[in-house]
Amino acid sequence: MLARVSRMNWDEVRVRVGQEFHKQSDLLMYRMGVRNGSVQLNADSAAPPGQFFFSASEFSGSEISERAELLRKHLPDEAAEILREADEICGHRFRLLGYENLEYGSEIDWHLDLVHGKRAPMDPWFKIPFLDFALVGDHKVTWELNRHQHLVTLAKARLLSGDEKYVRELMARWRSWIKANPYPLGINWGSTLEVAFRSLSWIWVDQLLAGAGDYAQFRSELAPALAFHGRYIERYLSTYFSPNTHLLGEALALFFLGTLYPQMPGAARWKESGWRIVLHEAGRQVRPDGVYFEQSLYYHVYALDFFLYARLLAARNGMEIPLAYDAVLGRMLDVVAALAQAGPAEGFGDDDGGRLWNPRRNRTEQMTDPLALGAVMYSSQFSAARLTEEAIWLFGNQAVEKLSIANLGTQAGPAARSLAFPDGGLYVLADSQPFAQAMVVDAGPQGVGRSGHGHADALSLRLTMDGRRWLVDSGSGVYISKDAADRNTFRGTGAHNTMRVDGVDQAVADEPFSWTHIPATHAESWIVGKSFTYFVGSHNGYARLADPVVHRRHVLKIAGDLWLVRDVALGQTEHELDIRWHFAPDLEVQNEVRAVDSGRVEIARAGAASGDPGLSLIVPEETVWHTATEITKTLLSPAYGEFQPAPLVRCRARVLLPAEIATALVPRSGAIRQEAEPQIEPRLVSMAQAAVQVYELNYGHASHGFFFALDNEAWSFGPLSSDARVLYCHIAKEKLAQLVVIGGTRVAWQEQPLLKAAGPSAFFEWRRRDAVMNAAPGEFSVTALFEELTGEELTGGSCSPFSGGDHDSSHHSPSPYAEKR
Repeated sequence: MLARVSRMNWDEVRVRVGQEFHKQSDLLMYRMGVRNGSVQLNADSAAPPGQFFFSASEFSGSEISERAELLRKHLPDEAAEILREADEICGHRFRLLGYENLEYGSEIDWHLDLVHGKRAPMDPWFKIPFLDFALVGDHKVTWELNRHQHLVTLAKARLLSGDEKYVRELMARWRSWIKANPYPLGINWGSTLEVAFRSLSWIWVDQLLAGAGDYAQFRSELAPALAFHGRYIERYLSTYFSPNTHLLGEALALFFLGTLYPQMPGAARWKESGWRIVLHEAGRQVRPDGVYFEQSLYYHVYALDFFLYARLLAARNGMEIPLAYDAVLGRMLDVVAALAQAGPAEGFGDDDGGRLWNPRRNRTEQMTDPLALGAVMYSSQFSAARLTEEAIWLFGNQAVEKLSIANLGTQAGPAARSLAFPDGGLYVLADSQPFAQAMVVDAGPQGVGRSGHGHADALSLRLTMDGRRWLVDSGSGVYISKDAADRNTFRGTGAHNTMRVDGVDQAVADEPFSWTHIPATHAESWIVGKSFTYFVGSHNGYARLADPVVHRRHVLKIAGDLWLVRDVALGQTEHELDIRWHFAPDLEVQNEVRAVDSGRVEIARAGAASGDPGLSLIVPEETVWHTATEITKTLLSPAYGEFQPAPLVRCRARVLLPAEIATALVPRSGAIRQEAEPQIEPRLVSMAQAAVQVYELNYGHASHGFFFALDNEAWSFGPLSSDARVLYCHIAKEKLAQLVVIGGTRVAWQEQPLLKAAGPSAFFEWRRRDAVMNAAPGEFSVTALFEELTGEELTGGSCSPFSGGDHDSSHHSPSPYAEKR
């Protein structure tokens, strides 16, 4: 403790000492019989109340009545769901996080984790170890109920139905909570963020019920309790305890309280400090490219929601919005939009399970909700933005006009495009043909500090296609449980689409929200051409092994065609390598070829029609890597505490390093073929010489050749020779169809120059079908032979020597490097 104190600055010491003083003095007052829990308002305050998102009166034609009607008209299913859930709440049956149908009985126990049957003790809140599962169970379950977002559901149900039973239940449950949670006792005072969430729920209740018949008396009880919550938040801000989304949510609650209720003591101070913290944290917690610094999509959306709500309330009340603040929000929205170009924005990092507005919208498919708010707020076009209940309550008819299906249908969505967010390490390799596709490579830091909400997922991949999830993140499972393995399994390397070495994770799991030996991940190359996108990255997470191992991953996307993923493990001794591919729960994975050691599996949606998209996963055959026998089931967590079986494909090998493997991912239209014709059956072959690694994928009448230089020397293979770092060629019907060259100064065909450059080049690309030819200015130039070859048939029909080149595979002598592999 002394060492920890010695690292604190004076302000941190002052804040922490002040908080400790308040804890002890509040407890002493309670023991002396002085009951806190409410703060009297300044009845003489002349300041008018602030403007909420809508006018609070309920007369016909008012904003709140119009928005309820808009919801019934444009989102009738959502309106009906609100009433269904409200009826469940009246029966004390709740949906919390990923848990359904939690029956709390006639009298709700506000301190109970019903899922695990554990009740937190009624001790002073700061003496309850809320991470101790044996004592309190999973505190998140308890706290989720005590956020009181279900009270907001009841208030909305009353507006939609006019039935006063929902108001009666709301008031009864609120009074029950007040009686069961005398300050400072109980776990529900144990987190300032949870107090802030409860405050925001009470504010929504207050605004939604204004004008209700019996509400005036209830409001006289609610307002002083709300003021006490504000005082608590101000005293126990997470300035130094958890200065991330905790601090943001707390600042937002202070800003709302101070803006909307000027009659509360301290309101002016809350408004100023809340807004100041929000503005400051927007610059501190968001990386320059717009990625939230905790490396979690869920927490990115959490933070973005806080920022958007603060911005909207500030604008409603005539406050000046700094341009820098809007710029941060715009970049954060761009990140979500980039991840959602071809389907739901697939998650990464921790999944908290809660939401600022509607806690039921906590699935991957709903992480694009902020785009609806951003589209209206900034008049932006986001192809993934859709009309939501939240947008209607916040913006009314403005949201309907901007986001309704009828209006969206008149707008042509932009083509998916490859984008990079280098500070956050997110690289999106996107394509629009034959349908929208987006593969995301995670090559960023694991998180901030000890990476509390980050996962050991360096270089993991996620894939969406044609509006659906394909390669997915496994989720978070739970944060706290009886067995620490429950937490560590889902945040570990094996739960992600990347390489695991020797059965250990890339980082070492420590406490539930911390890691040690956190790896450094580097994006080494990122090139976006007109006909391809190329990424290379590496990490040192396995440098701690007795024989240090570096994992390097190459991803090459050929526009309108396939991905090739090349995984290289660099080391000196033998290691167990394990590459995993986690597929969405609604997909079926099967081995298409009858041979046991086939390197190909087919993936399609369960019950897919003949024209539906599919995916082929192909690895080289006849290698030491085992694939076909490793098609199994695993568990994914679609929401906190919920688990679901899903397909898993594993490629494993125990090999002497250095070693590598390539995986081709081929999107296709049409369901799985039951009887594939032999001549069009995809097949990937791995070949190597001393200076180059070659992969050749043949299917249909086409051959795709991938050449990777193994060092900085020139190489030759069959008819091709070059000093390029990477070369891709596509031959269709014995004609060169496409050529991509990355790095180097020359390319030759049968020892005759095709391309040449005066110095090292970035890239060159050419594609026959649409006459694409692209190179960095002043770099590669074509020769007469290139012009000749691009217009005529080639000798042989393949990029490799096995279809008419100079070499005979049966007599080819592999290099020492090839023998190691």
